[in-house]
Amino acid sequence: MSVIDLRSDTVTQPTPGMLDAMARAATGDDVYGEDPTVNRLEAELAQRLGFAAALFVPTGTMSNLLGLMAHCERGEEYIVGQQAHTYKYEGGGAAVLGSIQPQPLEVQADGSLDLAQVAAAIKPDDFHFARTRLLALENTMQGKVLPLDYLARARRFTREQGLQLHLDGARLYNAAVKLGVDAREIAQHFDSVSVCLSKGLGAPVGSVLCGSSELIAKARRLRKMVGGGMRQAGLLAAAGLYALDHNVERLADDHANAQWLAEGLREAGYDVEPVQTNMVYVQIGDRAEALKALAAERGVKLSAAARLRMVTHMDVSRAQIEQVVATFVEFSRN
Repeated sequence: MSVIDLRSDTVTQPTPGMLDAMARAATGDDVYGEDPTVNRLEAELAQRLGFAAALFVPTGTMSNLLGLMAHCERGEEYIVGQQAHTYKYEGGGAAVLGSIQPQPLEVQADGSLDLAQVAAAIKPDDFHFARTRLLALENTMQGKVLPLDYLARARRFTREQGLQLHLDGARLYNAAVKLGVDAREIAQHFDSVSVCLSKGLGAPVGSVLCGSSELIAKARRLRKMVGGGMRQAGLLAAAGLYALDHNVERLADDHANAQWLAEGLREAGYDVEPVQTNMVYVQIGDRAEALKALAAERGVKLSAAARLRMVTHMDVSRAQIEQVVATFVEFSRN
């Protein structure tokens, strides 16, 4: 029985084409700046997103951490969503390793932060307070796409307030495909953008931080400090280049499968939140563990949560979505 894993879009396996690209990659020592494939990935993604420079790192957590630490000094502050990955799901790295104070705010229903609330949270120029330096947004935010007009307003706002603007763009390309625009149309509003290659794009490892030459130079020094300097990393960078060339447009298939899954669950009587990209949220309540157990028996891997998240990706087909719906139907009858 093949396993259908809906826990995340990080669980994908490299395709034969991607493995071939990795096997043929030219490599060098990236700590010395001599890996040609890493250099090509960094230059390519910086150019695609409209930045001067970029830095390849092992994980999205490290990419965001380096971005925050490059923008903020010790004792300074960034404003961020209460449910944002950089605040809630990255081990408190900004505070622990960067001595950067987070100022979390509640996320709005559309995934944005209310700019009036952000303005109220900015600290006065007074030595009693941490100095507010940065606003960090996330796109997509729990599968929700931030509107382009909101990003433009956030850009104007941060300039008026003297703040920098960072994007956790772990699923930047999902947002771009949903909006029907080039990813550069989103990235243009930010001072730095972190892009994950190992989520919906299907690479086995890697994220890229994009920004100005000065910011990336600082981030490169910080990467070495936190243990992110890699050697013949072109083997991994080749997978990222392949993903950017072959796996962006197909994200629309994941979005369609998520819609199909949501519609099937609604028809089965489940309380399903509106779906925009590749994430489906279902209210399960106190039966989450029982659902997870039954699903495992049927070859479906789920997280156990009252508000259950399921994520479609390149290793999940339409036929498998129908199998998942059938599992939920069976569970509802128990």
